Amino acid sequence: MSVSRRGFLATTASALALPTAWACGRGFIEPGVGDPQLSARPGDPTVPPSVGSTRLGLGNPRDGYLWVPAGYAADTPAPLVVALHGAGQSADLWDAYRARADARGFVLLAPESRGNTWDIVANRTFGPDVAFIDRALAFAFDRCRIDPARLALAGFSDGASCALSLGVSNGDLFTHLIAYSPGFLYPTEPIVGTPPVFISHGTADPILPFHGTRDDVVPRLRDAGYTVNFQSFDGGHTIPAEISELALDWFLA
Repeated sequence: MSVSRRGFLATTASALALPTAWACGRGFIEPGVGDPQLSARPGDPTVPPSVGSTRLGLGNPRDGYLWVPAGYAADTPAPLVVALHGAGQSADLWDAYRARADARGFVLLAPESRGNTWDIVANRTFGPDVAFIDRALAFAFDRCRIDPARLALAGFSDGASCALSLGVSNGDLFTHLIAYSPGFLYPTEPIVGTPPVFISHGTADPILPFHGTRDDVVPRLRDAGYTVNFQSFDGGHTIPAEISELALDWFLA
């Protein structure tokens, strides 16, 4: 069910100013139509998947990959983690998650933004990135039998901000949201469901301030009815291995 939460959608002036400042010099792209909703849904696969890494083949040069774990069985629905990289990065950021996917039996989808960062960060609107993520999801669903009860949207840095902002409009698809060191939350109507959220942030982060997550993002989500597992750690702008393991334990529990 779609719900509108006026207080949740009302972003403070300071929060509005931050995305522009953080996106400065990161390759602005043209605004799109601003629709945050995704249409792809899990179903019966029609294409046999290749175990390991498969290039999506949906964009050039920026594209992404699908990682199918070694233990994947076509008759057993698998969890899916959709992972969004940070600004100036690529899908390679998530290569360390390949071994985690094999060990835990989840499928990993790592799409790449159309520009140097995600359009919600660069322009404060949704556009081409949403369409590309939708196509990447369709690619994964065509090849893998995905468990609709275990489908996470995750991200790091700008990717975390995008995951939170996009995830709250797609709570009928994503069952969990994971944000590693987000910079902001910019929700756009409609707001759909209240999937549980895992957020981590380093207390000494020199890139995106820790207090922005602790004092703004987490309280806003909780006030809007989301259950938030917030993990702080001593460190900077990174994803410590132990935080990754905590997040995956939480998601797959």
